Amino acid sequence: MPRPYVLLSVATSIDGHIDDTSSARLLLSNGEDFDRVDEVRAGSDAILIGAGTMRADNPRLLVNSPDRRAARAAAGKPEYPLKVTISGSGDLDRDLKFWHHGGEKVAYTTDAAEEKLSERLAGLADVVSTGQDLDFGAVLDDLGARGIERLMVEGGGQIHTGFLSADLVDEIHLAVAPLVVGDADAPRFLHPADYPWESTRRMKLAEVRQIGDVVFMRYLPKHESDAA
Repeated sequence: MPRPYVLLSVATSIDGHIDDTSSARLLLSNGEDFDRVDEVRAGSDAILIGAGTMRADNPRLLVNSPDRRAARAAAGKPEYPLKVTISGSGDLDRDLKFWHHGGEKVAYTTDAAEEKLSERLAGLADVVSTGQDLDFGAVLDDLGARGIERLMVEGGGQIHTGFLSADLVDEIHLAVAPLVVGDADAPRFLHPADYPWESTRRMKLAEVRQIGDVVFMRYLPKHESDAA
């Protein structure tokens, strides 16, 4: 089965951070941009976040607009996209909001953690091992076999890095907020990795627009800039 189209969605500060180090989540987007993200969710077949984001933010990860959910249902789709997570350790609490809101869920893990996570999430999610190690390509293969055509990846940094460094990303949605975090320990959009291109290669910029005080950019990483 074909792998899904992969879209990374992220909001960062001007200095590239996706959060600060306080106990409260840093809200980088504004209301209008959050609505844009909701629209992108509604147009996706599955939404993925990593285990670290689940533990830190405890999100429900839903399509919030009733009209958008109704439009999905009218088109013969589930009201909510499939919710997906990845955890190498399998250390995910079954009380997290992610498991108790929305539609179906899938958790990908390793051979070593599969039994533990299956027991923890019994009745809440399908648990699938990608082998001895986390294999992002195997995740896409399994999602493709489930009929997923469009996957939205919402982080965090380790997950974004894993998909992008494996050259599995078709599109990046980057919203830059007019904030400076200034903390070297704060989480970042991307981590150091062996990316599949030279540092001088320029991605294709497909769209840029202002959304309130946020700048939204859409990049196509598998295509080079027309100005390259």
